[in-house]
Amino acid sequence: MKSPRHCEGTVETEDTVENGGAVGTGDPGEYGDTEEYGDTEEYGDSDPFQWDTREDCQVRQILDRVADKWSLLVIALLERRCLRFTELRREIDGISQRMLTVTLRQLERDGLVRRTVHPVVPPRVDYELTPLGGTLHHTIRALVTWTEEHQYEVAAARSAYDARVAAGEAASGTQA
Repeated sequence: MKSPRHCEGTVETEDTVENGGAVGTGDPGEYGDTEEYGDTEEYGDSDPFQWDTREDCQVRQILDRVADKWSLLVIALLERRCLRFTELRREIDGISQRMLTVTLRQLERDGLVRRTVHPVVPPRVDYELTPLGGTLHHTIRALVTWTEEHQYEVAAARSAYDARVAAGEAASGTQA
């Protein structure tokens, strides 16, 4: 029996969707069970091949939001303390005013950030993590820790890849 995939209240299998749409083709290797990756193991609820990747899936939309580079940085900074817009912009190198505005609005909409407008002149607006946003920070911290622990391995893999690509281009006389 195939494991169900969950999205917005529907339960799907790899072959069918209860609401009538087809999800999988049934082709071997479609969900990663190819010789290249080895047999698919049982991952329980964390099996990445059980995530619904359709654009309208609420889980995917949330993952898109929290995995965005700007959202990650905003959440990490707000874990420390409440910040004003200008403080966030100053702390996040490379973010435009518009992108920070959009990111904060989306995080507020998702219930991860609270925006407080103080009735003073000039207006003062503070941003802080909600309790829900605070729970997400723990996951982000684990990702940052993994990145710090493996940054040299990733750098070595990138260098090896770049060398292979450069050697292949030199041998074929083309550029990628």
